This record gives sequence, C-alpha cells and structure tokens, in this order.
Amino acid sequence: MGTIISLLVLSFLIFFHELGHFMAARFFGVHVEVFSIGFGKKIYTKTLGKTQYALSMIPLGGYVQMKGQDDMDPTKVSNDQDSYNTKKPWQRIIILLAGPFANFVLAFFLYIAIGNIGVAKFAPIIGQVSKESPALMSGIEPKDKILSINNIEIKSWDDLSKKIRKSKGKLFFKIKRGDKIIKIIVTPKIHKYKNMFGETKEKKMVGISPKGDTIIVKYGLMQSIPFALEETKNATTMIVQSLKKLVEGVVPAKDLGGIVSIVQVTAKASAIGIVALFGLTALISVNLGVLNLLPIPALDGGHIMFNLYEMITKRAPSERVLYYLTLGGWVFLLSLMAFTIFNDIYRIAGGQ
Repeated sequence: MGTIISLLVLSFLIFFHELGHFMAARFFGVHVEVFSIGFGKKIYTKTLGKTQYALSMIPLGGYVQMKGQDDMDPTKVSNDQDSYNTKKPWQRIIILLAGPFANFVLAFFLYIAIGNIGVAKFAPIIGQVSKESPALMSGIEPKDKILSINNIEIKSWDDLSKKIRKSKGKLFFKIKRGDKIIKIIVTPKIHKYKNMFGETKEKKMVGISPKGDTIIVKYGLMQSIPFALEETKNATTMIVQSLKKLVEGVVPAKDLGGIVSIVQVTAKASAIGIVALFGLTALISVNLGVLNLLPIPALDGGHIMFNLYEMITKRAPSERVLYYLTLGGWVFLLSLMAFTIFNDIYRIAGGQ
C-alpha cells in the first residue's frame, strides 16, 4: 500500500508541475499537443480538444509537448502562430518558470494544510541546562516552562530557539516553575555547533535543551499563511544548500538517493500519518521545483538560459549548439538517474 501511495504522490507532483507549464502555455496561445504523466510508451491516452492526455509506462517524470518545442529534437520548430518557438523569449521564460513555480505553490498549500491540521513540536519545557551556560548562571532550572520572551508568547521549542538565535542583547524570560511565575534575564552567547552537513558553525545559545514533551500546535487560517511561507522558504534554502555542499564535496556523492529512496521514504511517511505525508510531499515538491531551475540543458533552467541568451544577444542560439547541449543534458540526467538508482540498490543490499 505504501508503494502505491508513493507512486500516486510522485504522479501528483509531476502532474502539478506540468499543469503549470500547460496553463502558462495556453495563456500565451501555445498549442499543447501532449500532456503526459510518465515517459516512454503510452499505456493510456485520451484526446480532449486538440490535446492528447496520456499515462506513460515509466513513472519517473512527465512532459508537456508544445507545438514547435521538442526536447528530444530541439531543431524541430514550427512557424505557426500557436507555436512555442514563435513566442517572445520573455513569454517562453514565463511558460518555463510556471512548472517549478507550481511546485512551490503546491508546497505552500500543503504547509497551510499541515498548519491547520496541527504540527507536533517540542514543548518549551527545559530538559537539561548546560554547565557554565548563560541559562545556568541566570538561574534557569530543568522542568522550567518558558511562557514568554520579551513579552512575546512562546508556544513551542521552535519559537524559543528562533527568539534566542535572533536576539540582540538581553532576553527577558517569563517562566512557570511549579505553581510560581518568575522572571529571569538571560544574555545569550555565541557558541559553536555542528550543522546537518557536519560543518562547524556559530550561533547564539543560552545552554538549554528540551525535556522531550510534545504538543500539537495548530495555526488558524491567517496564521498558517506566514507559517507556510516560512516552511517553504526553509525547505528551499535547505535544498539549495544541499546542492551547494554536494558541488563543494561536503556531501559525498554516495549519499545521493533516487526514485527508490523517494518511494521508500514516502511509504514510511504515509504509514506515520497524513501530516508526515503532506510534509514530505511538500519537501519533494520544492525539491522538484529547485532542481528544474538548474541551468542544465533539457531541464527548465537550461531552456530559460537559452531564452535569456536570445533576449541579451537578440538572436536565437545555433540549432547545432542547441541540439548538442540538449543531448548532453539528457546524457547527464540519465547518467545521474542511473547512478542514484545504483546507490539505492547498493544501500538496500547492505552497502555503506
């Protein structure tokens, strides 16, 4: 059941991405010949109007086939008025951006749904206080519950961490200790820590850790909007940083996962619950949006690069250059896909 849900999630994300391209193309009067979920041989087709809608055999992507635009043969053009290549470069760029943008929009709405369903977070209750820390020196004790900082209500440990991290000078804590309400002034200090990539970084801390109690935080409709924006921004930042660290060699290539890993993780998330599934789906959607914006020929980002070149130079790229760059892009993407699948199989087989 988990595998079926995983494939449905992937198909939905691909559909939403291609729907973005489709809607933008139709807005600018471009005829869409085929709207396919999946690649390869078509196993189901239905023609509505002049567009053929299809489900294809390989569920590892999808495509919108616009008149006058063919990734497999970039030299195939059409001079008809409803053709993609007769549109102005800025119009083509909007059509190309619409796919990734749709993924970011989908993630945003998924996070809104999560915010309204309720998010499990650590309660702002102190578990441990580090030795010689600002918190210990100020009199904070284990089991203290943080009610507010600088008169701003603290609902979860995330709120607490964010307030400390962004602090400027002293912080005025309002704490519940047993039946008493007390006030304590704490001055954060900069400490070193290891980030998710194993790098040593610095940030402001007071020397406390959570007790481990969890609470469900629900956001109202209006509150869920800034929550969703923040989560979408955080997911985007994390993925961009991960790509940067991969290029720098901080993240080893052996850690790359492919379609098998995505199916496995999505299946596990679906077993945990709807919030976990929505959260992972939103993260994958943002990932899909970011990756498609990379300036790699055959991806949306590569096509945007070609159109920017045309806007700047006032002439289209050479068909020969366009053909070989796109061919090289496909070779790179297929090689990367094969490599990540190998990594997945190697891990499943017990490799390190």
